[in-house]
Amino acid sequence: MSRTKSGASAPEKAAPPADATAVLRRHAEEQFAEELEALAKNDDRPRPPRWRLSPWAVSTYLLGGTLNDGFVVSPKYIGNRRLMEVAVATLATDRALLLLGVPGTAKSWVSEHLAAAVSGDSTLLVQGTAGTSEEAIRYGWNYALLLAEGPSPRALVHSPLMRAMAEGKVARVEELTRIPADVQDTLITMLSEKTLPVPELNSEVQATRGFNLIATANNRDKGVNELSSALKRRFNTVVLPTPETAEEEVEIVRTRVDSLGRALAIPAEAPGMEELQRVVTIFRELRDGKTADGKTKIKQPSGTMSTAEAISVVNQGLSLAAHFGDGVMRAADMASGLVGAVVKDPVQDRVVWLEYLETVVKERDGWKDLYRACREVV
Repeated sequence: MSRTKSGASAPEKAAPPADATAVLRRHAEEQFAEELEALAKNDDRPRPPRWRLSPWAVSTYLLGGTLNDGFVVSPKYIGNRRLMEVAVATLATDRALLLLGVPGTAKSWVSEHLAAAVSGDSTLLVQGTAGTSEEAIRYGWNYALLLAEGPSPRALVHSPLMRAMAEGKVARVEELTRIPADVQDTLITMLSEKTLPVPELNSEVQATRGFNLIATANNRDKGVNELSSALKRRFNTVVLPTPETAEEEVEIVRTRVDSLGRALAIPAEAPGMEELQRVVTIFRELRDGKTADGKTKIKQPSGTMSTAEAISVVNQGLSLAAHFGDGVMRAADMASGLVGAVVKDPVQDRVVWLEYLETVVKERDGWKDLYRACREVV
């Protein structure tokens, strides 16, 4: 422990991680640096000002593919190719991009990877909450310097968006509709005039070529702080849907679980396709309100039953299997995660879940183990 001038003990600063592998979650541009470098080497197409890659290479980075030299780029988004091409093309114009969809449709994931591929920097981020202030979007002040010498460039604290404008990079605003409406509208001048006035210094920051903004918002949050018409007009909106097929959703879950398992160093065997298919089937049926064959209607729970929740259920099951089992995920390891994902309302959702167990899970061939495990937990 060190001592302050008053004699009080002050905690020592934490030492930085010894290497990149010690970081719990690396930024996209660090985690996929090899792929970005390979794309840059193979990329001979026109690039917009200050873009690290051409729009074609950015879309290849997102959707995956094999390059001319045989290098394989892993897919970051599994879904409609045209949606990603529209998103990338939007960023090459003067329009900002709004990624819209229900929770768990990979909006934040896509946003991060777009910023990493375009600017090589996905960290210029404002996380939207009910408490997000105007200063978080525009700029703030170092109040010690402000009191000592008044408004000055030294006392100005640049927000992530202000930095993105000055450096010609892509900024990100997560959960835009959670931000109060009057704070949202501070974006209008930045997006329409491409400038950020600083009246206290009688100056402004003008956007450098390459600047743009990616915002995300949940369909379920529509009406919490709905965007004004003026702000909506500054965005091109791309709606990210839930996975179209069960096979597509299983592949998304498998890919993300594998990635997270490596990052968290979970000492368990990768889950078998059968277990992944069961989890995805349950989520899709409860989300759609009918069984996969369309013959039986099912009551829907209050939660979103998103792909992100399915990934969480499998990861929790793997952790249980690794630390309290034999390293192989089984029905008993998934049961508590499934109940936690479905039963958000302890009264209404419990009824829905029990009815689903009795009418669907119990009657399905090869699912008796899952039925018994879930009944023990609920």
